[in-house]
Amino acid sequence: MFEMIIPAFIVGGLICVIGQLFMDLTKVSVTPAHVLVTFVTGGAILGALGWYQPLVKIAGAGATVPLSGFGYNLAKGAMEAVGKRGLIGAFSGGVEATAVGIAAAVLFGYGVAILFNPKG
Repeated sequence: MFEMIIPAFIVGGLICVIGQLFMDLTKVSVTPAHVLVTFVTGGAILGALGWYQPLVKIAGAGATVPLSGFGYNLAKGAMEAVGKRGLIGAFSGGVEATAVGIAAAVLFGYGVAILFNPKG
């Protein structure tokens, strides 16, 4: 069991450290939104090149749970759908592959907003 947890912890932690260093060490003001876009785009590019899959095999959830894993799933879904449906799959495959995660984020965000009555 620990042989699965430790690589996930190390890889997930390193991804988070990279994001924190990106915000702390850059001369321009880098916001969490910049990191979000960078990680999703980077995960999609690395996934399309086939470089993210070995990381997923080693780290499991440590590589798929961070935002780079979302980008990887977008690219993977798009590539699989292109193989099945042609060019139209490039537009629909990524959304289909990540639909559950997107729906969960919307549902949980709505639930938290109802529970805590946000101001503004």
